[in-house]
Amino acid sequence: MAADRRATAPTPPDDAVARRVSRSVAVLFVLNGAAFATFAARLPDVKNMLHLSAAGLGLFLLAGSIGSVSGLPLAGWVISRIGTRATVRVAATAAVCGYAVAGFAITAHLLWLAVIGLLVAGMGIGPWDVTMNLEGTVVERHEGRSIMPRYHAMFSGGTVLAALIGVAATGLHVPLWAHLTAAMAIIGTLALTYSRNFELLSDTPEMPEATPVPDTPRAPSHRSAWTDPRVLLIGVVTLVAGFTEGSANDWLSLGFVEGHGVPKWAGVLAFATFLTCMTGGRLLGTGLLDRYGRVPTLRVCFALAVLGCLMVVFGTTPLAYAGVVVWGVGVSLGFPVGMSAAADDPARAHARISVISTIAYTAFLAGPPLLGLLGEHVGVLHALLAVGAAATLALFLVPAVREPAATDVTAQ
Repeated sequence: MAADRRATAPTPPDDAVARRVSRSVAVLFVLNGAAFATFAARLPDVKNMLHLSAAGLGLFLLAGSIGSVSGLPLAGWVISRIGTRATVRVAATAAVCGYAVAGFAITAHLLWLAVIGLLVAGMGIGPWDVTMNLEGTVVERHEGRSIMPRYHAMFSGGTVLAALIGVAATGLHVPLWAHLTAAMAIIGTLALTYSRNFELLSDTPEMPEATPVPDTPRAPSHRSAWTDPRVLLIGVVTLVAGFTEGSANDWLSLGFVEGHGVPKWAGVLAFATFLTCMTGGRLLGTGLLDRYGRVPTLRVCFALAVLGCLMVVFGTTPLAYAGVVVWGVGVSLGFPVGMSAAADDPARAHARISVISTIAYTAFLAGPPLLGLLGEHVGVLHALLAVGAAATLALFLVPAVREPAATDVTAQ
């Protein structure tokens, strides 16, 4: 069928198709990060407007986490029914509408409606994340090299841009509802525009077919992926990376405001600094991974995350800002490497990425309320020590993401 379509309808050269799809995947990563960070950058205002304690804010953020986690297990099934293009469009629409509704509800002090908006946004963000990662692995296989960290750098770049806009909006006292509505309208429009290039690459003549590993089922089920020990270990490593990154997204600005006594705009600036350094780490990470391999690189990264966390919590304010730099670099590669490891076997990529994403997003489910409850007793700043403890655990589990050539065949 695909050959017939190519014979009757001329298509651009394969390299042009690959560039177009790769560019679209990168844009969707940028927009996904921007959607989340637009809301995260205004969390100090959200806390004040809803009159929430640290624990209350954690429980409020739990709504978005529940939405994300509930949508992730279904993402693979939905993609198999309607494709990546339609899935990412539905997911992106849900995300931007949910955040916009939450902005109006928070401004109107309607906590129940804000929770619903955040829940819907989470239900869009999670499947959107899975879909763009799956499309990214298609490009990665086509190119024959590791490029996933660069896509995740685009995600980080989107969060940096949104965070810097959040700094300006906070400093200029732009109403929360106006900021979120305008940002989500732009993000949604661009997502619908660029998602039209999804699925194009799979129809090109040069696209290699997914070859299953010998002696394994050709179409493994999601259930089999849930019982694969290597998949579960990769999931835990990715969970820690998500927890380390997500904790900074949710609590870093507030930790600086309440723990170091800086103004709100300076707290948001710490968040933006973190995101900038994480983006830089991902841009440079591809070369490091190719040269040194996944395991040594991730061990250094998680060690840096632990060090950065300690500097933020126990350092003076200038040292804490330096710690943000170290923390951002340390957390940069864990999540993208987990996604690449999930797609080592193309025949199992859909099931494995869905499972690992579900496990990883558990960090976003448990992280906000856990740190909020800890923050009630020890302060938000000292609650971030939980991040260092989790990163220490990951140091012992990173061998699970080792490249296929160095992995026992039975683990596949």
